[in-house]
Amino acid sequence: MSRLSKAEHPDADLNFLDSPPFPEDVSTAPLLRISLSKLVQGDQGEIDKLWKACRELGFFYLDLREVGRADSATGGVESNKLENIRDFDADIDGERLLQDAKDLFEIGKEIFDLPVEEKIKYDLKDQGSYFGYKGYGQGIINAKGTKDRNEFYNVSKDDILGLSEPLPAPELLEPHRELLKSFMQHSHALVNLLLSLLNRQLGLPCDKLPSLHRLASISGDQVRWVNAPPQPTDDQRTALGQHTDFGSVTILFNRLGGLQVLPPNSDEWSYVKPLRGHAVINLGDAMVKLTAGILRSNIHRVVNPPGQQASHTRMSLVYFARPADDVILKALHGSNLIDENRRQNPETLGEEEITSKEWILRRALGRRQGGDWSKAGGTESVRLET
Repeated sequence: MSRLSKAEHPDADLNFLDSPPFPEDVSTAPLLRISLSKLVQGDQGEIDKLWKACRELGFFYLDLREVGRADSATGGVESNKLENIRDFDADIDGERLLQDAKDLFEIGKEIFDLPVEEKIKYDLKDQGSYFGYKGYGQGIINAKGTKDRNEFYNVSKDDILGLSEPLPAPELLEPHRELLKSFMQHSHALVNLLLSLLNRQLGLPCDKLPSLHRLASISGDQVRWVNAPPQPTDDQRTALGQHTDFGSVTILFNRLGGLQVLPPNSDEWSYVKPLRGHAVINLGDAMVKLTAGILRSNIHRVVNPPGQQASHTRMSLVYFARPADDVILKALHGSNLIDENRRQNPETLGEEEITSKEWILRRALGRRQGGDWSKAGGTESVRLET
């Protein structure tokens, strides 16, 4: 993939050229744009932007362009600036991640083009698993049991990296395991960088947050393809119901609009406009629980794309990073910030103690047809539809 200079990437030219234009007359969310290149260089101003985004909205854009292979031992950050970045599992390579995502979009099309009777062979819900296939309308978006309007396919990180027994999967995925491995490793290196930076801002002991998210740990980390066909113009509904993410860090690639966030203290849903060369990053519930609410996991949903994009199928590619399965989701010790937040919010002391695996299973399966919706809520369930 060619490596273009920022001069060749003017801010006004961030649209996807092979997609209908995103409309200019819809409300868009105030996501900060953060440069991965500057984070890797240890730019304190950019790190401050990351901290602000993770505390106030929990969503931000990450510009992946111009970041080649950063040194795997230090993440490309000078050791005297960020000495707790170490033991990376892959190079931080934004351009490689963009190329892998582009290739995986093509693989996703092949998966969803399979006959329904073939795809449902890989629905593993009855085995108590959230990996594999979920069919169109097989999820619910509220307590009334309203069906969703998307299908998705989840690939386990542990399966691809050989940490667990292989799961049943369509034959067409077999030749692409190395591509999936590359995408997972580079996504996780990015997650490790973000966690290391947040670890420092929180004043936690060296490597605490990254140590709960080792690539080689058994966890719920996964790649997901999401496919949402155009909806009838006279019957457009929410494709994926409002929710907070289950885990720690989500890396999202998409080309069409439809993702919406509900900003704090607002009743107005705002679109997240996809930007070429960028990923949308957001934090999940685990980061709220581990920091006693200092960091934010914001409510979001997916609706039909706006404007001219409405008549096109919306596909997304996601990497979900979660804590290791056996990590207890409770406020961490060793940070003055977290200790003070715990003192100011004593209700956090009485929260249930639940493992990462139990939390994810409870939430994920609660949103499937026949699941227990009462267990599907996240850290902001008070604002979720009932």
